[in-house]
Amino acid sequence: MPQPDQPNGHDETAPLLQRQSSLTTRPWEDERRWVRWPGKTVYLTGKVLATNYVNVLLVFVPLGIIAGALHWDPTAVFILNFVAIIPLAALLSFATEELAAKLGQTLGGLMNATFGNAVELIVSIVALKNGEIRIVQSSMLGSILSNILLVLGCCFLAGGIREQESTFNETVASTMSSLMAVASASLIIPATLYAALPGPEQKTGDHILILSHGTAIILLLLYVLYLYFQLKSHARLFDEEHDQEEGDEEGAEPLLQPIPASIMLLVVTVFVAVCAEYLVDSIDSLVESGHISKTFIGLVLLPIVGNAAEHVTAVIVAYKGKMDLAINVAIGSSMQIALFVTPFMVILGWIIGQPMTLHFQGFETVVFFLSVLVVNYLIQDGKSNYLEGAMCLGTYIIIALAFYVYPDDAGDISSLISRFFNPHA
Repeated sequence: MPQPDQPNGHDETAPLLQRQSSLTTRPWEDERRWVRWPGKTVYLTGKVLATNYVNVLLVFVPLGIIAGALHWDPTAVFILNFVAIIPLAALLSFATEELAAKLGQTLGGLMNATFGNAVELIVSIVALKNGEIRIVQSSMLGSILSNILLVLGCCFLAGGIREQESTFNETVASTMSSLMAVASASLIIPATLYAALPGPEQKTGDHILILSHGTAIILLLLYVLYLYFQLKSHARLFDEEHDQEEGDEEGAEPLLQPIPASIMLLVVTVFVAVCAEYLVDSIDSLVESGHISKTFIGLVLLPIVGNAAEHVTAVIVAYKGKMDLAINVAIGSSMQIALFVTPFMVILGWIIGQPMTLHFQGFETVVFFLSVLVVNYLIQDGKSNYLEGAMCLGTYIIIALAFYVYPDDAGDISSLISRFFNPHA
């Protein structure tokens, strides 16, 4: 029976309660999709940006794009896009980790292998498309050297601050360093062949290209075998490292689900590609006006930017005493560049008609070989201290100084080797 104050039998307080409920409900929890989706996007964006202080530098992304689009001074374009890539690299690393956490160990490992060095890959693809072979080669080599010397040295120093001596799995480390030795051999052989070829017409012929294409395929196969070795057949060797990682992430639910993480990965990759395009386009003018060689830009500056997020992560992990994880970030990243990214660039150059080869300048090849040799000596005992870290950093600074004064048009050391073995040529 209708109440006197409710002549039609309806509860007039219901709309009021519904309105109050909609006001107290968070936008990302609202039942209406047109409210929930934008609200959740804003909420997740805020949470992601709060994960890393370096994201403050994202203001340089629009500035760098505007500078490139409006053809500002090449130095300004280079610096703005150079700084813009640092937070983009951090976001790319974050999205990859979030996506890998939901895909399981095997697929997660493949994701990290593919996108872990995405910045270097994108910059190199843009440079290769523009025919900047020297930039591609020097950035590949620079990424390797910055990881095995600069990052590893900082990790050893950080670990040595807290403990007199840090230990790590020497079997895993020696496996990685052995693969790095194979990678250095893959660069020495083309340089030696170049020195052995009798005339300039043969040096510029198909000999080096054929060798590089075949070597690149073999290196890619070795990398696939290493992934199977690490994730399947000999996974027990990496159990300690995985246990440390799980201990760090125990009870921590990934912030992003696979779909938002994939969207973020796609969007950030697009921005990296745009910034990389303007960055590479400004290099020629910067070299002319700033008297800096392309080799130094590719070998020292670009790798530090592309690996900034990984560098910080490795040092923090090493400071916490988890040296196995730090070793994996430092040497594992170098190995990905040497066995996956560099051969991939050779194959891509083969496809698009660019003469990208594994014949690096002889000076660069010798530097790479000596760096791998130094690192192999330092990690073979499975222990580290701050002095070994200082050795790595000192070696890297010497190499950076050498490439700062090394001109792009310097003669190849291979010709010296050729004259040494054939003085009457």
